[in-house]
Amino acid sequence: MTQVEALCSGLWRDTERCYRAVSSRDARFDGQFVTAVRTTRIYCRPSCPALTPKPQNVEFFPTAAAAQSRGYRACKRCLPDAVPGSPEWDVRADLAARAMRLIAEGTVEREGVSGLSRRLGYSERHLGRVLGAELGAGPLALARAHRAHSARVLIEMSDLPITDVAFASGFSSVRQFNDTIREVFAATPSELRASAVRRGHHRSQTGDTAPTTGVRLCLRLPFRPPFDASGVLEYLAVRAVPGVESANARDHEYRRTLRLPHGPAVVRVLPQPTHVECVVRLTDVRDLATAVSRVRRLWDLNADPQAVLDCLSRDPVLEPWVAKAPGIRVPGAVDGAEIVLRAMLGQQVSVAAARTATTRLAAELGEPVAIASPDDPARLFPSPAAVADHAGDVLTGPRRRIAAIREVAASLASGDLDVHIGRDADELRHDLLSLPGIGPWTADYVLLRLLGRTDLLLDTDRALQRGAQVVGLDRARLSDHARRWRPWRSYAGMYLWLASNAPSPAMTRKEDP
Repeated sequence: MTQVEALCSGLWRDTERCYRAVSSRDARFDGQFVTAVRTTRIYCRPSCPALTPKPQNVEFFPTAAAAQSRGYRACKRCLPDAVPGSPEWDVRADLAARAMRLIAEGTVEREGVSGLSRRLGYSERHLGRVLGAELGAGPLALARAHRAHSARVLIEMSDLPITDVAFASGFSSVRQFNDTIREVFAATPSELRASAVRRGHHRSQTGDTAPTTGVRLCLRLPFRPPFDASGVLEYLAVRAVPGVESANARDHEYRRTLRLPHGPAVVRVLPQPTHVECVVRLTDVRDLATAVSRVRRLWDLNADPQAVLDCLSRDPVLEPWVAKAPGIRVPGAVDGAEIVLRAMLGQQVSVAAARTATTRLAAELGEPVAIASPDDPARLFPSPAAVADHAGDVLTGPRRRIAAIREVAASLASGDLDVHIGRDADELRHDLLSLPGIGPWTADYVLLRLLGRTDLLLDTDRALQRGAQVVGLDRARLSDHARRWRPWRSYAGMYLWLASNAPSPAMTRKEDP
């Protein structure tokens, strides 16, 4: 069974394979399922260093919520909720996967189960039935596990009063918060904070809560190694919009502003050997989970790089490039409307030209961010409404192109074009292509960056075609050859983009004396 077949059929159902992963403490499976021990009533991540339980004493669940709903508590030693997210939600494109992406964004906390089902286009009853069958828990239980994780982070990583943590993490009452924390972690909130202080994990970093400074938190975001952090940073740096983003290759850090449901935020990302350090400054602490989810998607931190390596390194054409940059990632997007407008600005022009146009747009129409520090970017990417109303006064170039950008922005502002991470890929592509100025490349680029599609090759992209030539592939046969890269064609495309910066064999022969 291949990695993808295992994911799409429910890896947790393959008890023999799961038990082998637990016996070998294989960290690659952390986040893909949890191990529940019947004798202790505790659930763990596969790599938990505790004594391996006997096969007859364990059962496996696809999510922490499923284990919690069966009465299991989280292991205090391995902290099974503090792991990379499952890559399953990007490999799969079904209802359960799309729901999980929205739940991680905090949709249930803000809009309820009715809002979640409305975004997905299904009834609450059908959604609950599907999630129960696929993930072992319904939307409320999944959201409850998500709230518990957010609460634990705030308890251990901030000085916020416990009452504030309860409401900031999405609980409707302090009593519900206390009951959930005791049930999930077998400890009170105060005991969790005291334990974090003893372990040296607690950090005093909420800072001043005045509007000019916001709430500051420093988090450690896990990933599965290997991780080509330099490649992500380079990709983002070339496309960074001054004022909205900044990327410093020398200091190996990336900063940007975020438009979040309860107010703007600024994040600073510093990759480390074993984790990604993320400093978040929030207007409203209720947006913590949403901010973290978006940073993880931007840096593709839920990816399964070993599965990508196993597949792509078998192709002699790509093998040298895979060896050169193991753990390559496909950078995502932090906002649906933003990536659509940036993709349109990048059509049929160079990356540098697109960056110039986008910078001008952001400088003129972007909203200032009051909580930004002097070293931070200090403007939000312009809202669709602002682009629809004023892009004609800012952008230069063909009138038809500017008119198309304004029309799409107006559709985004009105909600006629709904672009979010829970959209079905085929339906979203159809909606995008129905609008003026959006062609197949632009639509697929949005799917690649926003939805994290793992098997989408932009084979009409000029840079990608040049990369194909560099690695020795005939452009005309690129699509046929790429079938052997399934289901990781998106990552293969990143290797071709990487190769596009190297001189092609044809150019080298022409320049030989």
